[in-house]
Amino acid sequence: MVSRNNTSKSFAYLLISLVLSLHLPVQSFVFSRSRWQSIHRGTVVHGEPTAQATQFKDDLLDHIRKLRKVKERDGALSIDFGVKGGELNETSRAPQRVDYYTISPEVGKTADDVIASCGILSELNPTPNATAFLGDEEKGLQSPLHGPWKLLFTTAADATFNSNSSRGDARVQNIVDAPRGKITNVIDFLPKDDGRKPVLEQLNVIIKANALSEKRVELNFRYAKAVLTKFFFFPVKWNLYIPVPATFITRIIVLFYRIFRRGKATSPPKAYFDVLYLDNDLRIHKTGEDNLFVQSRPTWDKARDLMLE
Repeated sequence: MVSRNNTSKSFAYLLISLVLSLHLPVQSFVFSRSRWQSIHRGTVVHGEPTAQATQFKDDLLDHIRKLRKVKERDGALSIDFGVKGGELNETSRAPQRVDYYTISPEVGKTADDVIASCGILSELNPTPNATAFLGDEEKGLQSPLHGPWKLLFTTAADATFNSNSSRGDARVQNIVDAPRGKITNVIDFLPKDDGRKPVLEQLNVIIKANALSEKRVELNFRYAKAVLTKFFFFPVKWNLYIPVPATFITRIIVLFYRIFRRGKATSPPKAYFDVLYLDNDLRIHKTGEDNLFVQSRPTWDKARDLMLE
């Protein structure tokens, strides 16, 4: 059983982690049904996958299924908030890359198979202009990125959750509102094994998205919204809004941190991701920190079993 002090400590780590990492990419929401429908309407402009790409999509899903099975057998990484918890890099404060081999050789090899399938699919991408109409108020509903996406696999530590860690297990999805040029990253934390609701029930990160090229999306973080189930240990649901420092201020903070810690002023990297593969069902992208994300439309029947886990 978790004590009140441990619960408070875990939440404190979360707030510290947010301050240090929100200016960097995270792929880590619950929208109403009407909001989801309004976001998902429209004729989306994307290419149709070839027969070869369709086969590799099936292979990718099979590798992800196998990865989950061997992880269930061999264990999962216990990643917690911040640098000490393994979530962030000590120097850059960027999300760490998960090393699946630390669980077992078979888990590491299966994760490599997932990554290899992503590499093959990136060569078969049917949508070369993935960022089309992003930020276009008139044609944004036609953007191939537009709508909700559920996370199936990632190498990013900040988007990896399990019940063995103090921050708990969670389900992650990503919603692109293309007409507004906005992305909402959402983490829904699951109840504890004994049925208790977590103190932090949901975390939403609101991001401004700008197309830098046909495949690259720049991310500017605006604010985070934390949905909490307690207020000073009283059971009541309330929202905590956490503003993200302006880009210039954030860069100054990181600049001084690096000067004092490393003796040289290197510029912090801009937050972005590159779309590697995109069709009506599947989206694969890689962040500036070289972290890979595999995401699915909620309507993709072949991946439905992976969305429920």
